[in-house]
Amino acid sequence: MGANAADARLEEQWRGILSVHARTMCEIDRVLHPYGLGASDFEVLDILASGPDGAAEGVGAEADEERRHHRVHTLAGRVHLSQSALSRLLGRLEREGLLERSVCTRDRRGVWVSLTRKGRDLHAEVLPLQRAALARTLGGSR
Repeated sequence: MGANAADARLEEQWRGILSVHARTMCEIDRVLHPYGLGASDFEVLDILASGPDGAAEGVGAEADEERRHHRVHTLAGRVHLSQSALSRLLGRLEREGLLERSVCTRDRRGVWVSLTRKGRDLHAEVLPLQRAALARTLGGSR
């Protein structure tokens, strides 16, 4: 009987997490729709706007490259999309002029992604809307 009660509590907790996630994503999609963005689009822009994958050390072109870009491989680990869905999203954002991709000079297999001026401006414009949506759905106040 104890295992069934524990399972029921876990199931209830899991369903609660899914519900909060779904409400939050829908609210973010709703407020960003007029800007041509969805929650996943914003997440990519927000990660790119937050800075590089990690602190770049050293000097020269390689360190400068790391300060301005994210590797697609690392971005894939931070965005909750399949690799193919992320690739399609990045392609669309690139076609819209919000980001640009380039080849890593140090490792020609690596691909860098960075925001364009248009992408930074759009991110700055919609950031308060996304944060307000988070505050509403996650119970914070603003």
